[in-house]
Amino acid sequence: MAGSTPVSPTAEEAPQAAAQTVQVSPTMEAWRRFRRHKLAVVSSVVLLTIILAVVLGPFFWRVPIDEIDFSARLQGPSLAHPFGTDDLGQDILARMIYGGRISLAVGLAAMLVAIIVGIIVGAIAGISRGSVDAALMWLTDLFLSLPQLPLLLLVIFFFRDSLKEMFGVEMGVFILIVIVIGGLRWMPVARLVRAQFLSLREKEFVEAARALGASKTRQVVRHILPNSMGPVIVAATIDVAAAIIAESTLSFLGLGFPPDIPTWGRLLFDAKDQLDHAPHWALFPGAAIFLTVLAINFIGDGLRDTFDPRKVM
Repeated sequence: MAGSTPVSPTAEEAPQAAAQTVQVSPTMEAWRRFRRHKLAVVSSVVLLTIILAVVLGPFFWRVPIDEIDFSARLQGPSLAHPFGTDDLGQDILARMIYGGRISLAVGLAAMLVAIIVGIIVGAIAGISRGSVDAALMWLTDLFLSLPQLPLLLLVIFFFRDSLKEMFGVEMGVFILIVIVIGGLRWMPVARLVRAQFLSLREKEFVEAARALGASKTRQVVRHILPNSMGPVIVAATIDVAAAIIAESTLSFLGLGFPPDIPTWGRLLFDAKDQLDHAPHWALFPGAAIFLTVLAINFIGDGLRDTFDPRKVM
C-alpha cells in the first residue's frame, strides 16, 4: 500500500516558514532572558510576597498599631504576637505591616523623582551640544560632589516643621523625604541617559528621522528615549533600594518619621536601647529591610542581563 507523500514547502514558502518558527516577540524574549537569572526570579517572588504582605496584611491581621498593653511589653514571638511586642506592648507585626507601606512608598516615590529629573537633565544634555551640555554636566558634577547624608540631615532639619504645618505631620515628612532623597539621586541617571543619547543620536535611524525633518523633540520622544530605557530601568531598581536605605537611616537617626508612624527604620531606632532584652524588636524590621533591598538588587541584576544585547543567555 502506497503511503502519502509529505508536501515540502516551495522555495518562496521556506524562508517564511523558518521565520515564523524562530520569530519571538520582544516581550517574550525579555522574559526568557530574565527567567534565566534564577536569583532575579526568586527575588521577584520575595519582593512580591513582601508587597502583598504590607498591602493585604491589615485585612488579615487586624491588631491596631497603637494598641498599648503594658502586661505584654517586650514579649518575644508568640501565637498572639508572631513578631513579639515593643516596650509599650504594641504588636510589632502590625506596626511592621503599616510601616512597610510607608517605607516602600518612599522608595518608589523617591525613585520616580530621581528618574524623572535624571531623564530630563540627561536628555537635554545628550541631545544638545556645546555650552548647554557643559553647563548641565557641571551642575551634575556639583551635585555629585556634595556629601549626601549631611545635606539630607541639614535640609530635613530646616524644612520639616514648615512642611508639617502645610501638609500635616505624616504627609509633610513624606513629601520632604521623597524630594530630598530623589533630589540627591538623579545624577547617576542623568549621566547614564546622556551617554545613551550621545551614542544613539548618531545611529542611522535617528539620522534618517533628522533628514526627514523631525524636530529634536520628536527625535528624543519617538526614537532615542525608548531605546535608552533599558539601562534606566536597571538604575530605577537601584534607586528604590537606595531610597529605602536612606529613609531607614534618617528614621534611625531620629530625623525621619515621628514615633507614631512606625516605618521600618523608625522601628530600628526605637529598638536600639532594648537590643539586650528584646532583640526581636530590631531583628524583624532589620530583616525586612535586608530582604527588600537584597531582592531589589538581584532584580536589578536580572534586568541588566535582560536588557544587555551583548550578553548571550
